[in-house]
Amino acid sequence: MARPLASLLRATALVSAVAVLPLATAGLAAVDARTGPQFAKLALIYEKIKANYVEPVNDDTLMKGAIDGMLATLDPHSSYLEARDFENLRTQTEGSYGGLGLSVTLDDGAVKVIAPMKGSPGDLGGIKAGDYITHLDGKLIYGGSLDEAVDQMRGAPGTAIKLTVYRPGRDEPLDFSLTRRVIELKPVEWKIKDNVGVISVSSFSMNVGAQVAQAFAAIRAQAGNRLAGVVLDLRGNPGGLLEEAVSLSDDFLDKGTIVSQRGRDPQDNEIYSAHMGDVARGLPMIVLIDEGSASASEIVAGALQDQHRALIMGQRSFGKGSVQTLIPLGKDAALKLTTARYFTPSGRSVQEGGIDPDIAVPQISDPDLRKRALRSYRESDLRRHLINEIKQDKDLEKDKIDDPRFKMTPEELKAKGIDDFQLYYAVQTLGRTSPGALAALRKR
Repeated sequence: MARPLASLLRATALVSAVAVLPLATAGLAAVDARTGPQFAKLALIYEKIKANYVEPVNDDTLMKGAIDGMLATLDPHSSYLEARDFENLRTQTEGSYGGLGLSVTLDDGAVKVIAPMKGSPGDLGGIKAGDYITHLDGKLIYGGSLDEAVDQMRGAPGTAIKLTVYRPGRDEPLDFSLTRRVIELKPVEWKIKDNVGVISVSSFSMNVGAQVAQAFAAIRAQAGNRLAGVVLDLRGNPGGLLEEAVSLSDDFLDKGTIVSQRGRDPQDNEIYSAHMGDVARGLPMIVLIDEGSASASEIVAGALQDQHRALIMGQRSFGKGSVQTLIPLGKDAALKLTTARYFTPSGRSVQEGGIDPDIAVPQISDPDLRKRALRSYRESDLRRHLINEIKQDKDLEKDKIDDPRFKMTPEELKAKGIDDFQLYYAVQTLGRTSPGALAALRKR
């Protein structure tokens, strides 16, 4: 069981930066004696429920409820994981499955889309990050469990399912008819556009750092000396494995700190540094981020920004700057606990505030942009999120102010053949900007 469990524990880093610690059974014996009465109170309530509740209650249900209740008093990224949770996360980071390719979470009883996987049925069918799925095949799913919703969305390739979605900014619900297909994990994709290499990373699953290096090598081989620059697209990337965020950053850095983490216990402090060997050899670089870029994505963007290696473009990122430690609890369960905060090379914490782009570029090709921006969802909107005392509320709202430079309508852009304005703007910037001028922009 040890090797499969280790693999599953590694997989639980999705949307997090996770370390693994052994179970400290001696810790139970070291509990302060003053907590004894509190445990006695918990045991008394347990006994009263078992003896007096109107229907028989399963012991496992009560214990899980007690555990979930304790964790609910902490930050939103601490949770209890059972074998089923491990399996779901494993398929998201290592395997394949029949489904829609949607990364979802539970938000106050509602199933919310974190991001659709690029090229998946959900993505091609029109599902967007921030959508709330209210019905599956006409059946209300609000108030149910996330596992139940995920099970319904998965199924045999070729089978159809109808989703009813509430989209912030729209007055009426939207209906989507999608066909499930085999979802193969493909976190890294690349293309060449106007002599600019574009590498899109949708999640930080296993071997992403190596895959990005391979993608750039393929771009260089195809474009040769005509390559004007590279765009690293991290929009809608909810995060993943810390080691892969470090590996990807190291792909484009020759030296210096990538990220550091600091916890309550000094033994949790750690610094990750770059090694010699920038695969792009200093080629001008832009990193695209948005409000869906979280955790590991912010580690990469912060490292390349602080080390003056890349220009960050797009919109302010999600703002998840905490590290979760995975503590195994026997053979088939674990505790995912927030134990540290991470910091960019210059010492900035991205918690709440996120990464501010060097050049703020809204996605004006999105017809729902204005209304969606008013209801944008970030770490600072989560209940019980960790506070970054350095940040001020006004700083967190400044990206909602309209930029007078970007006035074209989605219809005008569509007529010009532009369906992704942020990527278009990044490619055009690299195409017309010398390396020296790009470095000057980064220093502003």
